Amino acid sequence: MGLSWQQGPLSAGAIGHFLTPEPLPERLLFAERLRRRMRVKFNDTQIADSEDVVLLHEPGRYPVAYFPREDVDEQVLVAGSKVTHHKDLGDTAWYAVRAGDRTTERAAWEFTALPKHAAELQGRIAFAWRAMDAFYEEDERILGHAADPYHRIDIRNTSRTLEVRLGDTVVARSAHPVVLFESGFAPRWYVPRADIDETWLRPVEGQTFCPYKGLCDYYDIGDVRRAAWAYPRAYREVDRISDMVSFEPDQVEVYLDGTRLHLEPGQNVVPHGVDRGLDADEVKAD
Repeated sequence: MGLSWQQGPLSAGAIGHFLTPEPLPERLLFAERLRRRMRVKFNDTQIADSEDVVLLHEPGRYPVAYFPREDVDEQVLVAGSKVTHHKDLGDTAWYAVRAGDRTTERAAWEFTALPKHAAELQGRIAFAWRAMDAFYEEDERILGHAADPYHRIDIRNTSRTLEVRLGDTVVARSAHPVVLFESGFAPRWYVPRADIDETWLRPVEGQTFCPYKGLCDYYDIGDVRRAAWAYPRAYREVDRISDMVSFEPDQVEVYLDGTRLHLEPGQNVVPHGVDRGLDADEVKAD
């Protein structure tokens, strides 16, 4: 989640609302200085390096980084004839990106007819995430999309009892699960492996990728597909959930202190949007 993605406050599916006397516009865009050095690599060549990046939050999209032209290697941008129209920001000119013997079409873009209220994006270039080899903040590679400063994860210990059932069978029962609170999502409960009857967990092919937690594995439980998941090697910032297991309350019965959990706003993940897909290939290539 973030400011404008998933159930964020500027997204179409926001679970909260602004306390204003008049309704806000249907679409609100938010731009701000990132205040972090960001670099882009393409074909083993650094093509952009800036401490003056502007991050654009647009409803239903991942945040996008815009680089000043003077911080982009102009030789890599190849102007094309393709021009599209953005409903809020006007005409959009597209560029191929060329470095060495490699060229990728429609790999960068620039707004060329911005309204006055969006002048902060004037003369700035954005790069298609999957078309580039890598993005960096300082010397650390950033995976998935530009880091969203409004995304937050908190993990808390709890003494509440969590029980997972498949019919009359107890699949898991824990008196010390942990709960993960993630911006815009409903709480997710993770159970230590020692509290699970793992004979019921059947690993399935296919991983997904979260830019904030890492690679995710899935499990069938009996005949119920993808009813549980785990991050075997969660990122350092969330390593407390490493190799713990969470269960889908709409797939199996999950009880917290005897009360059955159900899907609630923010628990379903919105399918990835027009920017690009999030998949395991990007992190595996890191």
